[in-house]
Amino acid sequence: MKKITYILLLFSLLLNLVSCKEPQARKPISHSSGTFLKESAERNKKLIKGEEGKIDSIIKSNPKIKYLASQKGYWYHYEIKNDTDTIRPKKGDVAYFIYDVKDLNGNVIYSEADLKPQTYLVDKQNIMMGLRHGIKLMKKTEKVTFLFPSHMAYGYHGDNDKIGTNEPLICTVTLTNFEPEKKQ
Repeated sequence: MKKITYILLLFSLLLNLVSCKEPQARKPISHSSGTFLKESAERNKKLIKGEEGKIDSIIKSNPKIKYLASQKGYWYHYEIKNDTDTIRPKKGDVAYFIYDVKDLNGNVIYSEADLKPQTYLVDKQNIMMGLRHGIKLMKKTEKVTFLFPSHMAYGYHGDNDKIGTNEPLICTVTLTNFEPEKKQ
């Protein structure tokens, strides 16, 4: 009998000890010095400068081609220019285009056959940032070659397939047609 009393007493004492203390949350360790952001900004500036240097060397290597600088931070030239039409795709229009994607050395990453003809609802669908802006510069039947730094292409993430991290791209796009958004 003494043994059972002793065990019950020990058990209740242990139960009281465990239930008396409430767990306390640990406070996170935080540093708000801003050095991470400053270092990240510096890395990005160096990356962009390096990519722009490579793009500049492509532009200078063929002076017969007249590249234009966009206000969005990429370069382009017309392979086929349409001087008769005046309208360009705008938000909500349906654009039909074909394109290919190459690296800066001219190696094909995706051919037109790989990518198939595209239908794009202008500024209402998610596509590569450079293409989103570039298509709005084009007129029907124009063929344009774009030189996109990585931040206008797939950025630090790539496309999870053939396009790697921070890879600048060459895209040749033919805008086959576009039409106004159909009203419901």
